[in-house]
Amino acid sequence: MRIEVVAVGTELLLGQIADTNGAWLGEHLAAAGVASHFHQAVGDNHDRIVLALRTALARSDGVIVCGGLGPTQDDITREAIAEVMNVPLVRDAAVLERIATLFSSRGRSMAPSNARQADVPEGATVIPQQKGTAPGLICPVGRKVVYAVPGVPYEMADMFERGILPDLRRRLGERGEAVGVIASRVLRTWGMTESRLADVLAAHIGALDQTTGSERGEAATIAFLASGIEGIKVRVTVRAPDDAVARARLDAEEATVRRVLGEAAGDVVFGVDDEAIEHAVAKAVAARGVTLGLAESLTGGLASSRLVNVPGASAWFRGAVVSYATGVKHSVLGVPEGPVVSAAAAEAMAAGACRVLGADVGLSITGVAGPDPQDERPPGTVFVGLALPGGATESVELSVPGDRARVRQYATISALDLLRRRLAALPAD
Repeated sequence: MRIEVVAVGTELLLGQIADTNGAWLGEHLAAAGVASHFHQAVGDNHDRIVLALRTALARSDGVIVCGGLGPTQDDITREAIAEVMNVPLVRDAAVLERIATLFSSRGRSMAPSNARQADVPEGATVIPQQKGTAPGLICPVGRKVVYAVPGVPYEMADMFERGILPDLRRRLGERGEAVGVIASRVLRTWGMTESRLADVLAAHIGALDQTTGSERGEAATIAFLASGIEGIKVRVTVRAPDDAVARARLDAEEATVRRVLGEAAGDVVFGVDDEAIEHAVAKAVAARGVTLGLAESLTGGLASSRLVNVPGASAWFRGAVVSYATGVKHSVLGVPEGPVVSAAAAEAMAAGACRVLGADVGLSITGVAGPDPQDERPPGTVFVGLALPGGATESVELSVPGDRARVRQYATISALDLLRRRLAALPAD
């Protein structure tokens, strides 16, 4: 069964608000085993809403419409649905009484325009409102269905759980479709381009695409999502009869993807789902029982800020020296005279962070954020320094693309990823 989401509101098209309802519905439809291949946004225009609904019904089994159920003149979702159903609107006395009672219970009089919220397309079923005034609607269109819910997120979510989901499950049963789940897992990577990831995984994806029949329903699908300063995400999606089977299939597919990527480029996967790079670093530091200190120049504290986002960071993070000025690098961290955008300066900064902060491991970032060059180095030049237990130091030179803000952000995640990889090579505590 395929359900399309249509978000109504000119404010969505103008970029004044984001469509968080679509993301929420996509996730919860998938959890119910319902596919959602298309999402639309349409302004507060009767003809365009009608077109959006008819388009959705032509390619899907049902539609969830969010928004346009309020009391004002531009709330016209009810009228558009009635036209698609080819039925009149009928005022529901019980809904009207409920709205009037809500206002009177708050010591307020109901404006005449609120009565419009009790208008229901003939033949539709009302989803009672519990958190606001506008009810939801379940509107049959032949063998298909249009669900209408308010655009207010908490009202929408409540009606989905109470009204839409039970009706969807009933329809799935009538169609003879198994009620299952569609589950996804996101592997976060850093260090490979999207095209390179796709090339490395091409053979495996091809094998998944070649499955047929009942095996096709059990096969995973893989997609890529470029996420800027958060790297490239590899999303693995499976369909399964229940959560336990879905987790088992995701576990197996994750292991395969990690193995294939690892054979090609090492440990490029740093996290799963919501695990950001700082969480990966925190795990690695805690597992090895070491403390960490930072020395930041062009990043100006960005790396430190990310690390302290992790609960419990005080157990292993000693602190940071934001040595933005060249003189601070010399006087506080002991960087020798000479260019400060260099491998030698990065290593001295990392060693200085260990000494000044009393840390076992030091990480440093120095470079040129732009727009002007420094030390005869162009913008985007970054050196990351590491000081490891035992006194060994190393540095890595990076060429980072983008404007000043992106250079600083890319330098931050690149440095933290290098730290993660080097810590992984140390013996666990």
